[in-house]
Amino acid sequence: MQLDVVSDTVCPWCYIGKKRLDQALEMHGGKGITLVWRPFQLDASIPEGGVDRKEYMEKKFGTERAKTVGNTIREFGVQVGIEFRFDRIERSPNTLDSHRLIRWAGTAGCQNEMVDILFRRYFEDGEDIGSHDVLIDAAAEAQMDTDIVRDLLTKDADKELIRREDELARQMGIQGVPSFVVNSQWVMVGAQEPETLVKMFNKLLAREAEAAAAQ
Repeated sequence: MQLDVVSDTVCPWCYIGKKRLDQALEMHGGKGITLVWRPFQLDASIPEGGVDRKEYMEKKFGTERAKTVGNTIREFGVQVGIEFRFDRIERSPNTLDSHRLIRWAGTAGCQNEMVDILFRRYFEDGEDIGSHDVLIDAAAEAQMDTDIVRDLLTKDADKELIRREDELARQMGIQGVPSFVVNSQWVMVGAQEPETLVKMFNKLLAREAEAAAAQ
């Protein structure tokens, strides 16, 4: 069973969804499940270099709501071991390069770990994950070849591929993230509870086993 998780690196609900997914995979055991992270840019219009976080949030939500929009998210974060520190975030980045790094991490065999690293660095450490220096440091943390990553980041490697995957997700009807796509057929939207994910895993894996036995 292939499980594609469509998410954005600046989506707090995606971070919560990641933690719940990790719990579900631990509960289930993960046998028979191939996990792949897919890109989705919530706001591709943010320029390279990012924008001031406070100004961006106020423009998006209004001055008053921007002050409280993270309260509920923080509460859910605590439940899964995340300490959201929105106060540390100074820049709202364009996430294209972070998605490129996640793709390369897949080739290096550390994609799931890289997703965790980028979420933590952004939401808990307040780092600018649009910065090449930060992305190279994240690659080093995941024990990737930083010389290769540095070289790729200076080029347009995989930019169009990321944009096409983003567009494909939208063509599939995905408008919100995280979204869980199973075998390119079934889609579950939102940060699902671990128990819900485990039930889905068991049901679909059982279907696969029945189909294989009938051949």
